[in-house]
Formats: sequence, C-alpha cells, structure tokens
Amino acid sequence: MNRGVIVHEWIERTGGAENVVKAFADLMPSAPVICLWDDAPGRFGATRIRESALARTPLRRSKALSLPIMPAIWRTRRCSDVEWALVSSHLFAHHVRFANAPSIDRFVYVHTPARYLWVPELDERGSSMPVRAVAPLFRSLDRARAREGADLAANSRFVAERIRQCWQVDARVIYPPVDVARIRSVADWADELVPSDRAKLDALPLDFVLAASRLVRYKNIEAAIDAGRLTDTPVVVAGDGPDRRRLEVIAETSTVPIYFLGRVSDELLYALYQRCAVYVFTAVEDFGIMPVEAMAAGARVVGNRIGGVSETVIDGTTGALCNPDDATELREATVVAASCDRQASVEQAIRFDTHRFKGSIAEWIGPERLPDSAAYTSSLGGRS
Repeated sequence: MNRGVIVHEWIERTGGAENVVKAFADLMPSAPVICLWDDAPGRFGATRIRESALARTPLRRSKALSLPIMPAIWRTRRCSDVEWALVSSHLFAHHVRFANAPSIDRFVYVHTPARYLWVPELDERGSSMPVRAVAPLFRSLDRARAREGADLAANSRFVAERIRQCWQVDARVIYPPVDVARIRSVADWADELVPSDRAKLDALPLDFVLAASRLVRYKNIEAAIDAGRLTDTPVVVAGDGPDRRRLEVIAETSTVPIYFLGRVSDELLYALYQRCAVYVFTAVEDFGIMPVEAMAAGARVVGNRIGGVSETVIDGTTGALCNPDDATELREATVVAASCDRQASVEQAIRFDTHRFKGSIAEWIGPERLPDSAAYTSSLGGRS
C-alpha cells in the first residue's frame, strides 16, 4: 500500500510551503509530485513532476487570472495506480480528486485556508474588487471540499482555529519544518562569511535591533524601528520589497541609526541573528519560520501575541510577546527579550527541526505507508 502521491499548489523556488513539500519528497522518494505548474525545474527531479494543463497556457504566469479555474482543474487530475495522497494546501490543492481513483485516502497539510478569501484583512490581495465579488461563491465551494472527509493537519493552533471557523472541521497540529540543525551546526556564522558580507557585518554597531523579512506592509517592520527608538538602540533591516521606500522615509526622522542591508545571504542572516540584541518580528503570521530560525541561532525574539509566533516564542524565556501597536508594551517586550538566555532560544527551536517534522508526518499518515520512516519516528519522542 505504498503507491502514494504528493500534491502541492504550484512549486516556487523558495518558500515555507516548498520546504514542507521537500520533506514530503524525502519521506516518499519515489512518489510523483502533482502540481498546477513548476517554477523551479529540477528541484524535485523532472521525472517526478506532473503539471496540469494550466502549465501549458499563459495563465501560469498569473495566479489571479488562473484562480477561477483552479478548483475545476484539481477535480480532474489523473494519476495511474494512486492509492493515497499527501497534500500541501494553501489555496485549492485540498480540492484534489483523481478521476481514475475518486475514493482514495487524502492527508491534507493545511498552511492556511486561502487568506485572501477567508481573512482578507490579513492579505491585501483580498481587497481587490474582483476577489471580493467572487469570494462568497468560492468560500462556499471551499468549505464543501474541505468537508469531504480528508484527514487534516494544520501548521499551527492559530491555523487550526481558522480551519474550524472557516471550514467547520477539526485539524490536528503539526508544526512545519525549520532547518534548525543547519543553523546550529556553526558556532559563529561570522566566520563563514565571504569578504563582502563580513565587511557589511563589521560595519554595523555591536548592539542592534534586527528586522529581517520581505519588506511588505503587513510584516510591520516599523515596529522594529519603533523598538529601536524606544530603547535607544540602532536598528538593522535585512530584506527587500515594495515597502522599502516607505520605511526609508520613516527612518529619515528616526532618533537612532537605521541600517538597510537589502537582501542578504543565508550566512549573513544567521550571523545577524547571532549578533543582534533582539529580533523583532511582529507580523500576524500563520506560523512564522524566521523567528524559529532566529532562535536556532540564539536570538531573543520580540513577537506578536496574536498568531503563530505566540506558539513558538516562550514569553519571558526565549523573548517576549506584545501588542506592537502599544508603545509601552513594545518597549517593555524589547527590554525583557534582551535579558533572556540565548541557550533557551536554541533549545526551544529544536522542537521545530525538520527531523521532528518528518517523524510527526510519518506518525500521522501511518508507518505502513512509509516503510522507510522508522529513523524519524523512533527519535521523535512524542508529537511536536
């Protein structure tokens, strides 16, 4: 009973969802990967990928334009000898049904019900007029598909509650994989930097507040700038995106120095985690991989008490949680976080390592479906 398939929305070059699919692929080394299209050829091996008809049309270049027909595409896929499916879904992949095998078992790992359909206040794509016009119809269809009997797992308690509210079904929680082992494998990432990156690091002050992510509005990078101002600490911003210019304008009136590094290498990012006084990440995230990465490097994290980060950061131990819109709370959280033990952060991060994720997935779907999963389940030591 090992003829399983992996199902994913579409394949990007990077991303947390793609890290989940990579772990699935490691657990199921011979399984085909079913997707709408593949924008990272070779990542999972060309012979494994099964693209949809959308991949051969101009629509693959526009998720917004292809969205209306995605549900129908997912209901008409075909795959020979399929007996069960492991699905990664953040839009409509959980709708999947194989025309030649309509009654197979489906295990659906839910990153979130589509945010721009169900929580448009957290995703600007949901505010557009076309999406708002069709959202009620798609929400009704989406809920119906989610209630067809698949076994669901959510990537956080925050998302499990959203699933309960939106789809009116329950889901277990399995936290997503973070490459904690790699980050912990180097005692001082500064020693691993190429000369140009080392020069960037050496040019920074010894004590700084770190913000690192894509620079988009909902990431709330200005909270890190505020944290620096409130504690009289310089701020380092790593990352790039459409919100950079607005943030640079805010920084011009800051009472503390603000350093914009742009997009940085993994090695420099890990070195910044190790050097910073605190890492400020106050977006309302479904899970939030970067705060766990930061803790793996020993960083203390200031996070939002709403969202997935509140499930990974231990308030007062590995950082501090707050309402970032309250200046008093933000300042207090920054001070508390900076006093926490770095080793506590590292030990907390281990709970979210990729190895443990694979063990949890193997336990969920059943070891009989993954005969090579014993190495993961034997060392799991309980659910993560």
